Amino acid sequence: MRDTWQHAAGNLNWDTAPLVGGRRLLSDAPTGFDLVSPRDGSVLAVVADGTASDVDAAVRSARAAFESGAWSRRSAIERGRVLIRFGDLVEQNARELALRISLEMGKPVQDALGVELRAVAQCLRWYGQLADKLPGEAPEATPDALALVTREPAGVVGAVVPWNFPLTMTAWKLGPALVAGNSVVLKPAEQTTVSALRLGELALEAGLPAGVLNVIPGRGDTVGEALGRHPDVDVLTFTGSVGVGRRFLVYSAESNGKRVWPELGGKSASVILSDADVEAAGRSTAWGAFYNQGQMCSASSRMVVLRDVHDRAVEAAVAQAAAMAPADPLSGEAPSGAVVSERQLERILGFVERALADGATLAAGSTSRHDIGTGRGSYIAPIVLTGVRPEMEIAQVEVFGPVLSVIAVDSVDEAVAVANGTPFGLGAGLWTRDLSAAHLVSRRLRAGTVWVNCYEEGDMSMPFGGVGASGYGRDKGAHAVDKYTDVKSTWIELGA
Repeated sequence: MRDTWQHAAGNLNWDTAPLVGGRRLLSDAPTGFDLVSPRDGSVLAVVADGTASDVDAAVRSARAAFESGAWSRRSAIERGRVLIRFGDLVEQNARELALRISLEMGKPVQDALGVELRAVAQCLRWYGQLADKLPGEAPEATPDALALVTREPAGVVGAVVPWNFPLTMTAWKLGPALVAGNSVVLKPAEQTTVSALRLGELALEAGLPAGVLNVIPGRGDTVGEALGRHPDVDVLTFTGSVGVGRRFLVYSAESNGKRVWPELGGKSASVILSDADVEAAGRSTAWGAFYNQGQMCSASSRMVVLRDVHDRAVEAAVAQAAAMAPADPLSGEAPSGAVVSERQLERILGFVERALADGATLAAGSTSRHDIGTGRGSYIAPIVLTGVRPEMEIAQVEVFGPVLSVIAVDSVDEAVAVANGTPFGLGAGLWTRDLSAAHLVSRRLRAGTVWVNCYEEGDMSMPFGGVGASGYGRDKGAHAVDKYTDVKSTWIELGA
């Protein structure tokens, strides 16, 4: 299987030119930067280091496409058909896209294929099927008047997406923005540029008019900032770090006051009560902390467990850690892959070393890189830390790596206080066999999503987003369309 994927990798085209107005264009960037694969440290391509003028060209293209009405005034059902075809093309090209993702950011190729690309296709089809089912309103008015409340596309949407689920996060932005009739300028993460550009080509093949989706590669402090400050961008949607998300709010305030929708990560707790299926809870919590190499904003990075079942939960988590040791992402059977970069690897291990110095105990994993036998690549074995106190850095700051911090508590009230005791509020898990506790405790957990007796489950109908430092607004579901539309009230005098 590894040989099959490696052979396919040798045939990939790594074109990094911007996609603007339906065509690949030469960037005016004087330099580029290396796209390095965390799998083995090899350079996949030199990425065009996009400029503010590239962004301006893309925004002008998006505005012209929007004003032309080729997409914005097309019937909803026709837009839906294009999105459904887009999803079909993603499915047909899933192996190529999965290989690109795996090489770019280190995800096991079978996860990229069977999880991420399946989610992308489902997302695009879901919004395509929703297109003609978004209702308007006709409030009761006076007998001689007709009142209408309609939703109209906002215009030009800037979308800045992360590298951890590069095409899933992109689809979560594109689906609702496009189904509403907007044009989009997409800025992919530097680490996952080429997969995003290939997705843009498939959108054109599906029938999206030229200029409706433009993709600009480059660095966040140039392309991202230029998009955030551009006076002709109506809406900016972003998934990433707290610091960068807040910068986009500043860019908005200093430019045209565009709406900004930030999804900014988390420090999610999985709360295990004494009556839970403790072994299942420990395994699932650890899986939620380690999946995707722990590079998930909603990762269950804190296990908050009642002291009387602490040891059993930790034993289950340690066993899960052993089952998720990293391997070559192209092997076709790796439980985990590489973290996205050497820089990220060093950052994660730094957190762990400081936690140990602060009194935590290493129950699984190590403080050094994991060798998969090649001596190359950015690999870390899953880490379980016990003896973590709620106020420690490791329990307060998003690590974005395969690290589970275990915090023992003595009561349900203390568990809730600890779970809510960070600035974040994205996700939470709750494990109990008591139906009343499931309802009462989940209501007390400060999070946009609470999973009860499971973790990371759901479908496209369920909105995703957080509160507090995790940002606001929602991806997924019909509610996501609200972010990209304006409400118009129309009052018609019938007797005139």
